[in-house]
Parts: sequence; C-alpha cells; structure tokens
Amino acid sequence: MSIPWCPHGRAPSPKARPTAPLCWLVALLFPLAVAAQAPRSPEYETVQRNLAQGWNTWDVYSVAAQARLPEGFALRVGLKHNSTLYADAFLPNVQIGLRGKDEEDVVPGPHTWDGSYTELRFTWRGHEVLLQTAHDGEDLVMLATPGAPKTSVLPSLIISAGILWNRPGGAAKSGDHIEFTNGSRRIPVYWTGAEQAPVSIALATPYFAAQFQKPIGVSTGRPRTVGQIRAVLDRQRPPSTGVPRAVETVMGWDTIYDPSQARVISPVSRLWSTGWGGYVLFEWDTFFAATLAAVGDRDLAYANAIEILREATPAGLVPNYARPGGWKSFDRSESPVGAVTVLNIYRRFHDAWFLRDTFEPLLRWNRWWNEHRQLDGYLVLGTDADNRPVNPDDTAVGTLQGAKYEGLDNSPMYDDAPFHADTNRMHLADVGIMGLYVADCRALAEIADVLGRHPEARELRARGERFAARLQTLWDGKTGMFLNRNLDTGILSPRMSPTNFYPMVGGVATPGQAERMVKEHLLNPGEFWGDWVIPSIARSDPAFKDQDYWRGRIWGPMNYLVYLGLLNYDQPGARRQFAQKSLALFNKEWTEKGHVHENYNAITGSGDDVSSSDRFYHWGALLGLIGYLEDAKAADSPGAAARSFDR
Repeated sequence: MSIPWCPHGRAPSPKARPTAPLCWLVALLFPLAVAAQAPRSPEYETVQRNLAQGWNTWDVYSVAAQARLPEGFALRVGLKHNSTLYADAFLPNVQIGLRGKDEEDVVPGPHTWDGSYTELRFTWRGHEVLLQTAHDGEDLVMLATPGAPKTSVLPSLIISAGILWNRPGGAAKSGDHIEFTNGSRRIPVYWTGAEQAPVSIALATPYFAAQFQKPIGVSTGRPRTVGQIRAVLDRQRPPSTGVPRAVETVMGWDTIYDPSQARVISPVSRLWSTGWGGYVLFEWDTFFAATLAAVGDRDLAYANAIEILREATPAGLVPNYARPGGWKSFDRSESPVGAVTVLNIYRRFHDAWFLRDTFEPLLRWNRWWNEHRQLDGYLVLGTDADNRPVNPDDTAVGTLQGAKYEGLDNSPMYDDAPFHADTNRMHLADVGIMGLYVADCRALAEIADVLGRHPEARELRARGERFAARLQTLWDGKTGMFLNRNLDTGILSPRMSPTNFYPMVGGVATPGQAERMVKEHLLNPGEFWGDWVIPSIARSDPAFKDQDYWRGRIWGPMNYLVYLGLLNYDQPGARRQFAQKSLALFNKEWTEKGHVHENYNAITGSGDDVSSSDRFYHWGALLGLIGYLEDAKAADSPGAAARSFDR
C-alpha cells in the first residue's frame, strides 16, 4: 500500500526530496488517518457501554488501583517504605509479574468479571499487603491488611485520589474525607486509618496516609467500619476453585480500559501493555482472549473479537500488533484464527448481530491471505515492506524477521527457510498457516450461510477446497506427517512443530492420516509426548534443548489448536490424555504461585525458569480451558463440543 496522493510511493527524507511538501504532509498525517476506525454498530455500542461501568481495575498502570467509569475517578493504593538510613522509598503503582530485586512480587487472587470482588497479595521491601475490594451497590469498599513484617520499620499506607484520562472533575480533601466531583456527580471517600503527619511523597493529588500496622478500610458513599467492610467482602467473595474461576481471574486482571478509543479490552498482560504505551493488541492472542472470555462474560468476548478486527489495516490484514497512536504492523498479520473463534462464540450465545459486525472484516482478511501470501498455490509468511505508513521503530519490516513475526518469531522451522527480498516472502510452504486458513475458510462459509451471504459462502468453500487440495500435496507418507516445503528446492522439511498438526483443525487430514499423526508423532515420547506436552519443536530436534521461546517451550495456543483438531477425529483416548496433561501444566504454577505463563519449559513444566515468559499472560489459561472442555464433552452428549462453554 502506498501513501495516497504521493507520487514517490514512500515518504521521502528531507534531504532526498526537499520539494515534496505534499508527500511530507501526508506522511505526517497518515498515522492519524489510519487510526480512525469504522463506526460501532448500535448493538456493539451497548456492549461497550455495559462493560465500561462502575468500579474496577481499569487502570493499566496499577492492579492496586480502582477506577470508576465513566467518570474516571480513581483510588490508588501505595506503600511508603520508611527507611532509617538514606532515602525513603515509595511504591505508587503495583504490577503483576515484575522480577527485579526491589520490585513488588504480586500473587493475584480472585477477580470477578465485573470487578465486584478483587483480591491480591503483594510483598515489597519486607512489607506484605493483602488488598481486597468489593462492590456494595454502587459504592466501593477496600480493605488493606498488613502481613507479618520482615522489618522493624513500619511502612505507611497511602490512599491517593485523582481523575484519570483527562476526564473533567477533580478530587479535594475536606475534613475527614476526600471528595470526587465532576459537575454532575459527587462521591465522598472515607477511611478508617489514623492520619499521620504530612509525609513527603511524589504525589500531586489528595491522599490519606497512615502507619500501616493494622487493617485499614476505605469506602465510598458513606463511612464504614472495618467490620462492615469485611461483611461486604465476605458476601461478594466468589468460590475460588475450578477452571472457570481461574479463567475469570486471569481475564479480570488482564482487562483494562483504553481511553484513546473509549473501549474495554483484554491485552495479553499489563506489563506488555505498559511497555507498549498503554495497551498492545496482538492478533491471535486477542482472539484467544475472546475465547477465554466466552467462559463467563459474553460482552467481553464480543469486545475482544470485535476490537482486534477493528484494528484491521486499509489493506485488509488484521495486524500482528496494534498500539496507541494508530501504529500497527501494516506489513504483516498473524495466524488466521478469527473465523473459528467468532463461529464458536456465536454457537455459545447465538447473537446474529455479532456475525454481521465481524463478517466483513473477516472476509477482507481471508481474501488478503489469498491475494498477498500465495506462492505456487501454497500459503507462505511475509512482510509487505511497501505498505504505508512504515513504523520507523519497527526494524523487522521487509526482513526475514518480519516474516517470522507473522508466524512464530524464532521457530527452528524457519532457521533454513529461504527469504527473497524481491518478494518479501519466506519461500516455505507453511503447513500450519494453510491448515488454519482452510479452517478459517470453512468457518467463515458457515457464518456466511447464517447471514444469507450465499455467493460469499460458495467463494469461501471453493477457496478452502483449493487450499485443502494443495495442502494434501505436503503429506509425506513415509513420515506420516504434513511437512513444510522449501519452495526453492522442492524439498520437504523434516523439522516438526505442533503447527504440523493444524491440518486437523480444518478437517483436511483424512481419518487415516490423523491416526498416523497421533500415534506416530503426538503420542511419541521421542517427539511430542512426555510428562509435559506439547513442545513447540519436536524433542528429537537439535533446537529443542534451547527451551527459548518457540524453540522447544510449551505454549497454550498451540495446545488449544491441536485440541480443536483432535475434536474432529475419533481419537478419544489421545484427546483425553492430552487434555489432562494440558490441565496439569496449567495447574502447576497456577496453584503454587498464581502465575499463568506465556510459555512453559517442556522438560520441567516451569514457566518461571526464564525471564522471557510473562507471569500473567492470559493465553496460558487455554491450557486449563482444554481440560475443562474435555470434561464437559465427556459429561455431555457426543455433540457437546459446541455447547461446552454453557457448563
């Protein structure tokens, strides 16, 4: 895609083309133009309005903050370490997943979908805090309880009040309370602490401060005692067991409010979001967030699926990433799991408007793969370096690494793959992308049928069959597996990852092929089976020992997609074992530490062994979801797969 109206095709440098002011103006303004999105439908406006209400952990910068929508009133819990030597230290924000020596360590507890109850425990500089919050009608109550001290110096608990996102209004201290006002609403805030002398901390907003040696309560609307607050907490605290509750907790803590587009979304984690300027939406990650949300919150499932589709570029691709300021990967996409996700959510909730809102962007994206990633009849990975605008900080655009980012970042499958700068394509027929794309075509055709879009349904089925036939040419009867092919040499690659099982997701593999894939590879301890499953490269591959990101580690989305494939075939024993092992891996660090990891070590089952595995990355919960779905399927009739979220 070229910049509109710019005869030079790309934004010139000042030295190279000093006489091209129109091109420069367009280059400067184009990011703002592409940031504008299509209007929301009335039904979707209602979804976002329902989500963006009341007190919750909306503020991406601190899990110890409660914000109220739509006003933007915010209460933030901080801790001051009162040192006896040198400088004091102040912790204004609390985040899950930090690892530094002097950084807080957070163990997240229950978090309901609507924020009616939240609980977390964190330690910092020898101080421990249990923070609980709950709703009492429209009011918020909070209780901070100190843990056993590991230092003789008492910390100070700081409760600050302010207005987020540049919303109108203010907060002012008045006698024994702080008061929020914005012209149309007034909310007083009370607490049970004993106010200490003014402390010197870097805050420009009103705050309460007290020595933190006993539980301190906060309440809005009217004063409440610690006992009254505890009663509200006890009433609102949900049961804490089971996969649905775990998924609710994971999604609750990872759901935030994005003021730049006035929307509730669930980015992969808060650390990723703050590192990218407030939020980052990755393509398949966000579709999987919608899948997880469908366990218990219809509106949040709809919001995540729709918002990642609303990030689609003018070329029609759903980007690898999207971040504040309208910047996104205009050159590359990621795995096409959108239509399968949308169809499964529709089967759960049956709202036709959801299909109407998602069909056109899904169709444009499906066509984009066919038009931009087809080579010799196969699908390959690539990076469209001529698309505009070009993010100057994204050095992967137009490179082999950019094409890898459209797939699996550093997978050994790509180590020897040819990349052609003239086509900006990796010349490797990709079994995984093709398997998912056929599934996308078939799911989208089913959606088209529901909407009465019969010409598009025929188009999609024909395209799916064409790629399914081409995918069959990648079957290697000797190996008993679909294999990637080097399109320069015509040679099949012996390297195998879980993506080689993806032809099962769209039902491309024949029953006989699926049986061989499962028995000879999935259940083979020398390749994919073991105590912890399944590794992102076969155990027999020399790169397996790396245990570095996609080089051998276990990933929730890979397991989930392989499980979807198993559902299409008569492999109940393998499917059951696979689900049990996936659930065991999820529970290992979830029950021990409250972590849900981006990826896990395939040898030890640990997620904490490397710093490159985020400790609270929502798609790790897919491992638990697999076990939940399998239990539901076993308990219900043979056709229960489509209804399993109902349990």
